[in-house]
Amino acid sequence: MAAQFGRVLVYVGCAFASVAFCPGCTTLATGPDWVGGGLDDIAPRRAAEREAAEERERQRLARLPTKIGARHILVMHEKSAQKPESVTRTRAEARKKADDCLRALRSGAAWESVVGECSDEPGAGERGGDLGVFERGAMVKTFSEAAFELKVKEISEIVETPYGFHIIQRTE
Repeated sequence: MAAQFGRVLVYVGCAFASVAFCPGCTTLATGPDWVGGGLDDIAPRRAAEREAAEERERQRLARLPTKIGARHILVMHEKSAQKPESVTRTRAEARKKADDCLRALRSGAAWESVVGECSDEPGAGERGGDLGVFERGAMVKTFSEAAFELKVKEISEIVETPYGFHIIQRTE
């Protein structure tokens, strides 16, 4: 009499494994190679990796100041949060304008003239885009992360937030 063998899919942890079985047998034909390590191996390793990443982030944040001064140029588009009604450009057009403004700054144009030309933020031209001194977390996360990574007088790459495209310069 021929024994009939088959395969069954078994859900293990977060993956499916194919397991051979034999009707009438009481053991599964499996080996440790199909699993790739059990939870006893994987869980402590993942926890250690997560803790190491969290510690690296804590150390990085500890090296950064808690307050900085900055100024920015804001180029808005039709879907920007709190945009003036006069702003009707598309996101792509806004990005291109921001790129042109950043290129002008990198070529030596005066910050004040570029702010007056490019920034859509009400009152930015009069105050040179100055935001004063602020604490980490006081601004939108992507803006704050970019600003706090800058050195004094350094100009950022273009940073996108729900308000549009920013060019940031750290002042203190």
